[in-house]
Amino acid sequence: MADDDHWYEDETGPMVRPYAVTHGRTRPSGGPAIDLMSQVTALWPDDGGPALDHARSSLLDLVRRGPRPVVELAADADLPLTVVRVLLGDLVAAGVVRVDEPRPVVAGPATDPELLREIADRLREL
Repeated sequence: MADDDHWYEDETGPMVRPYAVTHGRTRPSGGPAIDLMSQVTALWPDDGGPALDHARSSLLDLVRRGPRPVVELAADADLPLTVVRVLLGDLVAAGVVRVDEPRPVVAGPATDPELLREIADRLREL
């Protein structure tokens, strides 16, 4: 996201409070559960679609770059995760994005508890 699109100033803090962006809502209204690792995909790859306010259109622009997890969108948008979930719920309701459940983790070396303990021990040694 370009520097002029940020929702805050480093020196002064947030320019728009999260409750103003979400109209006081703290949860998405209906729709699918939006997990940290849920994949978000734009259904309108170009600038077509319904008219959206600045917050929602900025988030949609990030999604148009390619399918991305919710947590990555929150980081790139510089918005709290709860705000991003509410905005994504609005975008789902408007029919411009799809939120897919996270892919299940397959058992393998990356999920082996012994291997993970060994990695953590080696990192502590550093």
